[in-house]
Amino acid sequence: MGKYQKAKEIVEAYYQALEAAGEDEVKDVLGQYMAPEYNWKGVYPFREQNGIDAVADNFWIPLKHALGHMQRRKDIFIGGTNEIDGSQWVMSMGHFMGLFDHDFLEIRHTRKMISLRYAEFSCVEEGRITKTGLFVDLIGFMVLAGMNPLPPSTGNYFVYPGPRDHNGLLYEDADKEEGKKTLQLVNKMVDDLDQLNVSGSMGCPPEILELSWSKDMIWYGPGGIGASYTIPRYQEQHQLPFRNNLKDKTFNGHVVRFAEGNFACFFGWPNLTNTPCGGFLGLPGGEVRADMQVVDVYCRKGDKLSENWVFIDLIYWLKQQGVDILERTAHILNQ
Repeated sequence: MGKYQKAKEIVEAYYQALEAAGEDEVKDVLGQYMAPEYNWKGVYPFREQNGIDAVADNFWIPLKHALGHMQRRKDIFIGGTNEIDGSQWVMSMGHFMGLFDHDFLEIRHTRKMISLRYAEFSCVEEGRITKTGLFVDLIGFMVLAGMNPLPPSTGNYFVYPGPRDHNGLLYEDADKEEGKKTLQLVNKMVDDLDQLNVSGSMGCPPEILELSWSKDMIWYGPGGIGASYTIPRYQEQHQLPFRNNLKDKTFNGHVVRFAEGNFACFFGWPNLTNTPCGGFLGLPGGEVRADMQVVDVYCRKGDKLSENWVFIDLIYWLKQQGVDILERTAHILNQ
């Protein structure tokens, strides 16, 4: 058995049990798989929850109530050792799909199929899940439900596919040397961009990206920004608006960062701190410094990164600046 097989089996068994559980059974499932001192981190308005009751009452039960017959549809499933502290984690990324039959966070239901993008990080210790980072794309969910809360996005938002080669479900452990190559490449890319931040540079020459990225890269960004294809379009539709319309960028590090095979992932709490100076997301700059929680999931093909799925808690980032788009949208549309 591989190094991460047992942790993967525990997480997969939890996924299956949770999917089969009714709303009144969610706490029993969490009690079976989670440690007593369970800590959960997520997007606004959930943020940080401690203990299975809080996680069930605030996230899982409302979500399962809203999305009838909800399925977890995984595109990537990997395990690894956290480069930050040596702990063991499993990461799954994909969509929660179901029938949107009841309102969720006052987002009006449609009675139609809908998908909610997710990336879930699970720390497994002594046979139990002790910590979770679960990030969902609520703005993307609102877009699919027909109530976009932001100006038109620079990229295109849709139900994103998994890896082009359909090779992201690593139920059996991959060659550890391949994981090392992937993590080294991701770390090099992060270091290159951090050096730009430290220098104060707002732009980014394409040659910097070409060191790590394939020319036909795909960047699957969050709702509010959207996806871009190829280096020139990625720079036009996300990177340069991000770099030019946000200043004083500080990289704060990661909570979890690991790789397995051709895939790598990380999240921070927060990853970044920056100040909007006008234009990002089509909004004015308020000169309010704010934190960003970001998830990145990468696919390496050969010696370059080929695909990148990204979650940014833009709702929380805007909330710190005095705008609650969930509250605002609900007030306007649900009077």
